[in-house]
Amino acid sequence: MKYLVRFFVIVLISFCTTNIKAETLSIVYINMDKVMNQTIAGKNLKNQLEIIHNNNIQEFVKIENDLKSEETSIISQKNILSNDEYNKKVNLLKNKIEKYKKERKKKIDYVEKKRIEATSMLLKEVNPILAEYSKKNKISIILQKKDIVLAITELDITDEIISLTDSKIKKINLN
Repeated sequence: MKYLVRFFVIVLISFCTTNIKAETLSIVYINMDKVMNQTIAGKNLKNQLEIIHNNNIQEFVKIENDLKSEETSIISQKNILSNDEYNKKVNLLKNKIEKYKKERKKKIDYVEKKRIEATSMLLKEVNPILAEYSKKNKISIILQKKDIVLAITELDITDEIISLTDSKIKKINLN
């Protein structure tokens, strides 16, 4: 019986201290995707990535058209060429296609790597702004919106962080 009373007293004390600490805790959340897409620096990084991507697409289209025309040329010469010559040209075309596929994959991976790098660069720039904001407003925890199931909109600090970021960071160079 004595131990049971001690147990309840300890549990009661721990609940009381937890409630006191929870009352002084300030928790807010931020939508980092919105920060990435709507800040000036985020839009700038996005434009740089789109330029790289569009240049790659133009190059891919040009190479694909060249390969298609070469294929058409080989097919039209099928009856004219001997089987050995025809097979050599087909094998050469297959090698070019394989080389093109490898190069395309390499460039797509490069763009994806740059996208990840751009995201991390922007986060490095935004983190000190978040730290300063949380210190100034006595915020204990900042959560990402994607990790929250339900919260009131008054706890969302996304727009404030976007305006702070826009005032402090104008451009981030990807290269």
